[in-house]
Amino acid sequence: MFSKILVANRGEIAIRIIRACKEMGISTVAIHSQADTEALHVALADQHVCVGGPATADSYLNQQNILSAALSTGAQAIHPGYGFLSENPDFADLCKRHGVAFIGPDAEIIRRMGDKDAARRLMRQAGVPTVPGTGILANVEEARQAARQIGYPVLIKATAGGGGKGIRLVRDEADLETAFLTASGEAEKAFGNGDVYLEKFLLPVKHIEVQLLADEKGQVVCLGERECSIQKNNQKLIEETPCPVITPQVRAAMTQAAAKAAKAAGYVNAGTVEFLLDSQNRFYFIEMNTRLQVEHAITEQVTGVDIVKWMIRIAAGIPLDFSQEDIQLRGASIECRINALGCGRVDFLHIPGGPWVRFDTALYQGCQIPPYYDPMIGKMVVSSNTREETIRKMESAMCELVIQGVPTNIDRQLDILNDPLFRSGNYHTDFIQKRGG
Repeated sequence: MFSKILVANRGEIAIRIIRACKEMGISTVAIHSQADTEALHVALADQHVCVGGPATADSYLNQQNILSAALSTGAQAIHPGYGFLSENPDFADLCKRHGVAFIGPDAEIIRRMGDKDAARRLMRQAGVPTVPGTGILANVEEARQAARQIGYPVLIKATAGGGGKGIRLVRDEADLETAFLTASGEAEKAFGNGDVYLEKFLLPVKHIEVQLLADEKGQVVCLGERECSIQKNNQKLIEETPCPVITPQVRAAMTQAAAKAAKAAGYVNAGTVEFLLDSQNRFYFIEMNTRLQVEHAITEQVTGVDIVKWMIRIAAGIPLDFSQEDIQLRGASIECRINALGCGRVDFLHIPGGPWVRFDTALYQGCQIPPYYDPMIGKMVVSSNTREETIRKMESAMCELVIQGVPTNIDRQLDILNDPLFRSGNYHTDFIQKRGG
């Protein structure tokens, strides 16, 4: 087992990893930018190293500086969290070359599954259903011909990256050329790769993902599914588990498909297989996230499995000590992402408590929210025996959460929780659009 781990991230996820390490008796090194000198994750770690200026390119994406921090402090492993370098195969390779363990899958697996075109081809070979679509498109004319064959509406999607970048919905041929060039340009700027492909746009659909853990001995254990259809601009807002309307038969089939996908990829460590589920209960693979997910906490709540600790153990060569038969989902759990709608100082902070109420955050009273990073400042996670009880518990917790000094989306999240369509459980990825954005 590792004795010291460097946490290559910031905010709530850095704190989540540091806490897991403390419970495992592992020393931690926090990295930070000049803007995060007084951040909570810096205070909680055993050591800290400034790796650059406020901009992400100068600090949290600065591979050489981060690796130097690991080597200079004697860290044996680096946990990348999510975002930043978590799905960067070049960084995973860099760590390996210098004898530092990367807590995540091997670089080649990240590379293979990060290329959505290659991942789709692999899934088809493995017998996992995929959304009808194309390979990489050479030009607009090729896209035009493919769209006519598949039928509008279609999605133009970047083969690299994530976070909703490089994706454009095209409803008719008149908009195809602009969407193709815009998606490709955005992907080139964000990921250094402008390759795009075309996929049939399915609606109404649910966005369902299956969390899994896989060890070096080839054992794959799926930890249930998460319902992630409440999204705005391809960014998730609320997630829940289990999906409130999925049938046991579909759940079993989706779990088997996720395990098959992981085995086909030779996957090791924590990962998530994402599917679209249509109104006929047919599901289709869309991508695999080769990292820890923001919403991992709700899976931990209903399974009792600490995903972050198991990521560390697997990276240290320790096999899973449980099997698929041991996984039992208990009750229901919901997560609301709390986003800042501006930057500034948190003048007053009150965090709710109570049984099975968890607020993952890096906030403290008097802290500054800088303008350089992702707007998510916390995750409210609650659990209970039933979905109805869980929704009521979330409403209570959100009403009790007070963040003054910086505007947030708390009221908007409460509106969603109170919406009859959300409460029915039978909502789809167009929920926010139907509610006026």
